[in-house]
Amino acid sequence: MKYDVTIIGSGPGGYVAAIRCAQLGFKTALIEKYNTLGGTCLNVGCIPSKALLDSSEHYHNASHNFTTHGIDLKDLKVNLEQMIARKNGVVKQTCDGIDYLMKKNKIDVFKGIGSFVSKNIIKVSGEKEEQIETDKVIIATGSKPASLPGIEIDKKRIITSTEALNLTEIPKHLIIIGGGVIGLELGSVYARLGAKVSVIEYTNTIIPTMDGTLGKELQRSLRKLGFEFFFSHKVKAAKAKGKEVTVIADNEKGEEVSFTGDYCLVSVGRKAYTAGLNLEAVGIKVDERGRVETDAHLETNVKGIYAIGDVVKGAMLAHKAEEEGVFVAEVMAGQKPHINYNLIPGVVYTWPEVAGVGATEEELKKEGKKYKVGSFPMRALGRARASMDIDGLVKILADAETDEVLGVHMIGPRVADLIAEAVTAMEFRASAEDIARMSHAHPTYAEAVKEAALAATANRALHI
Repeated sequence: MKYDVTIIGSGPGGYVAAIRCAQLGFKTALIEKYNTLGGTCLNVGCIPSKALLDSSEHYHNASHNFTTHGIDLKDLKVNLEQMIARKNGVVKQTCDGIDYLMKKNKIDVFKGIGSFVSKNIIKVSGEKEEQIETDKVIIATGSKPASLPGIEIDKKRIITSTEALNLTEIPKHLIIIGGGVIGLELGSVYARLGAKVSVIEYTNTIIPTMDGTLGKELQRSLRKLGFEFFFSHKVKAAKAKGKEVTVIADNEKGEEVSFTGDYCLVSVGRKAYTAGLNLEAVGIKVDERGRVETDAHLETNVKGIYAIGDVVKGAMLAHKAEEEGVFVAEVMAGQKPHINYNLIPGVVYTWPEVAGVGATEEELKKEGKKYKVGSFPMRALGRARASMDIDGLVKILADAETDEVLGVHMIGPRVADLIAEAVTAMEFRASAEDIARMSHAHPTYAEAVKEAALAATANRALHI
């Protein structure tokens, strides 16, 4: 069978690329090595982690906040088995939805490992071996959890995010190596359910790629959950013996220290996954970190072969992969799409949530840009006080001369959704005053965005 486009990998980048290709009239094939579509995000990433985050937040509120709301409960307890089962149900429903979309768009799905025989022939090694002839190819094979030297992940006591989504017991003491997004989200799940959580981080802050204000604020909130943080620690080894895990690290003074718990989550980022693709057969170049090299159109050094998502450079985000999937499909159709990578937001789904888009204050300082700052605390909002979600703030960075918004950084309730307002404003090159003059419904969390914009506009915030 001959196809116009064949996509290898069915994560958010791959399946969205397939849909857009089909919409544009390309005869499209999608290859996936696992039994279910959706890749890491839908199966063992974004979707299942959010399901557990929501469940654990319900429990935490029931055990800590309900009495204040006038709701008395007796015999409250965690049914972890049911919590995991609900999560699995959410995952199945979401993955089944992708199956439906493939059928609806008449996309042929092949199950097996896709590898290059030549630039126009792809071998699929599944229950049976077959070959696909194709005009163009999109590599969308994603990423897998990274590890550190001296750590052997046994998937029982020393685990990755994948195993953390299916634990059969609540850890007594969960040690997390890495203070990034994935570790803090999964740490939040188990801290809310009663686990002691210790985070060992190499740098001097959590979420180090985001604006520094957000890391400090989130650290305060997570400490209330019982998190412990150990910064400037270099982990050297992790060993499991029976039901105990020992992590050995050098602290900021260079002294060796050890941590003992019953589970250790290795959460030190992810790395591009290209195993089994046989890139050498067609001479596709990868960089020093194993990522597929592409040009401005996301085309590799081999004409007609493109790559998107976690397997190429840039932030490893599902929505970035989706944007790139649509972009490549439209490029192949002769259209002129664009992606502004500066305006792809980052989100942490702890509670409070964290979100940011555009330049951080640290980045603006480094480039010597003149800017002004406006910030507004969530606790000054009537809506936040009503819901007891008073932690956090919204911070807007604007050009000192033109007032154009350069970055927006938020921590607070539902800021994962609120950040879209900032993205929209920045896409249209809005000034802080533009946002300040827009009507925001009262009482809402979104009022913090307006107030932060007012604060950035000649310090005009009204409610503080």
